[in-house]
Amino acid sequence: MRKVEMSMRLFAFVGGSTGLWRIVRMDTIVGEPLVAAGRLDIVSGSGTLSDPQARWILRGITSNERYVIREEKSQLVAKEQGLGRPEATCAALIPIRKNAAWWALTQDERRNVFEEKSKHVKIGLQYLPAIARRLHHCRDLSENEPFDFLTWFEYAPAHESEFNELVAELRASEEWKYVDREVDIRLEREQA
Repeated sequence: MRKVEMSMRLFAFVGGSTGLWRIVRMDTIVGEPLVAAGRLDIVSGSGTLSDPQARWILRGITSNERYVIREEKSQLVAKEQGLGRPEATCAALIPIRKNAAWWALTQDERRNVFEEKSKHVKIGLQYLPAIARRLHHCRDLSENEPFDFLTWFEYAPAHESEFNELVAELRASEEWKYVDREVDIRLEREQA
């Protein structure tokens, strides 16, 4: 039973030539770029990868929330809407890696940078429910993954400027001084 639950939390983001999402652009914000790809497939659990010619595969697992307190979690749950809304035909996959200085901090020191100094949750709350997101932890799988976190965002085309404001605010925060690799992948869902 536990294995099934674990596999449903595992996701692979496959950049290649197949998948529901068309890659509109890939911008390297800092660090090494990813190889260009035309489409993105998202495989959950231990599903079969659909593209044997994949250019890259990024893996992450959904996990417990590490840097929020109960009040913040309650506010997030009250405002957020889920992924997969029909009108949310735009998406972004933003993989990031934080440097050794970040991982040398204790949990409470990281929380202090994350929220007390950077206001990460407070910033995010301003953009709910227009923008939905799901965070995937890569280090929970292996420290050898190319990124530490994969954040998947979905939003309607009318909210693209709000999404751009959100990422600009986060990138200007204290927390982003610890980021040494980030790629911003923008996508559009193909209409059926």
